[in-house]
Amino acid sequence: MNIFDIAGRAMSAQLVRLNATASNMANAGNVTGSAADAYRAIKPVFTSVTDSPGMASVKVSEIVTTKAEPTKRHDPNHPLADANGDVWEAAVDSNAELVDMIETARMYQNNVQVLNTAKSLMLETIRIGK
Repeated sequence: MNIFDIAGRAMSAQLVRLNATASNMANAGNVTGSAADAYRAIKPVFTSVTDSPGMASVKVSEIVTTKAEPTKRHDPNHPLADANGDVWEAAVDSNAELVDMIETARMYQNNVQVLNTAKSLMLETIRIGK
């Protein structure tokens, strides 16, 4: 494993995280006729990978559904309303998802910068060696 593998794995993990956030944002505000059918936010679970001593990276071990409960709202005119006139809104905190999206984008950018720095250092080393 080298610097490019490590940064690449980190970028791949952040991409999964960003896709999960996008899915959550896309489903925020969706309503259903029952609590069981309501969308619940998903989150990736990261695991540290140590291939050799002193070198570690990350991978996504699984994607889990949060335990957040959907919000019950009384809306008897909604076509999905149950017999009591209630609908359930997706269990997604849009504000937390936006913060997560910004954090994920910054981490991805940090790894891109690591790759650019490593590339620049290698090119400079080659230039010095000529």
